[in-house]
Amino acid sequence: MAQSLSKLYIHVVFHIKTESVRIRKEDKSDLYAYIGAIIKDKDSIPILINGTDDHLHILCVMSKNITLSKLVEEIKGNSSRWIKRFNSYYKDFAWQGGYGGFSVSPSLHDKTKRYIENQEEHHKKMTFREEYLMFLKEYGIEYNEQHLWTD
Repeated sequence: MAQSLSKLYIHVVFHIKTESVRIRKEDKSDLYAYIGAIIKDKDSIPILINGTDDHLHILCVMSKNITLSKLVEEIKGNSSRWIKRFNSYYKDFAWQGGYGGFSVSPSLHDKTKRYIENQEEHHKKMTFREEYLMFLKEYGIEYNEQHLWTD
């Protein structure tokens, strides 16, 4: 085959460090736009970025030229540096070291998008911890809970 082609829908979830300042509602759109620009810069396509004051979800089409760990490293590192310069409120801001990355089949694209769109409402009923454990169970991912929540 002479050409490499792919379309990989990825759902990424990550949380702020436990002791970090929380993301203010009025700053979310600026942060999400900046993260979208990072994703585009890595030849990937941001579809939707949303979250709450302590975590976020990203749905994107990931480039065939980057690994998931490298994409998330770029997003977290650059957005953390950016938000600290954005406003002095965020001088102690930090993301946790880990993340969840989940493949999304084209048939579940719209359902995943709706799920991410409704984060504020969703988290009135479920904590981040419950949500994350649900994803790990749904995807059959083995984990050690002792290491899951430490910064």
